[in-house]
Amino acid sequence: MSEEHKRIALKFLTAMSEGDSSAQAECLADDATTVTHGFAQVSGTRNRDTMLATVAAFNEIVPTGFRPTFHKVVAEGDTVFVEWEGNAVLSNGTPYCNQYVFIFTFADGRIRRIDEYFCTVLADTTILPLLAEKSAEMAHGNPTDVAPN
Repeated sequence: MSEEHKRIALKFLTAMSEGDSSAQAECLADDATTVTHGFAQVSGTRNRDTMLATVAAFNEIVPTGFRPTFHKVVAEGDTVFVEWEGNAVLSNGTPYCNQYVFIFTFADGRIRRIDEYFCTVLADTTILPLLAEKSAEMAHGNPTDVAPN
């Protein structure tokens, strides 16, 4: 099962990079949560629906995708650890290069929980303003809204 869990974890991250919420949804349990560790504004716990909405917004916010480079993928039991780097350019032209460790916990062949470790301050100063802008557009019914994948 470890190899299958690795495959699903990498599929999830690739879908995140590409802003593909449909592919990401296939990987997640119905009660999945993610916890972004740290003390910045992006830190905290999010449910499955929030994860998928955020990834759908990445279509516009991170048009290059995160362009992940996977360094280590280690599985043991129901847990997969992925160490990776992203090398993206945001929609406003700002480079976004961050380093990550995601810890995936599986139940019944799907991701139940993700613990995310990355530079949350960088995300706060670069991605968060773009997500807030996108959220405001969606609240006002802007016709350029991204439809969920």
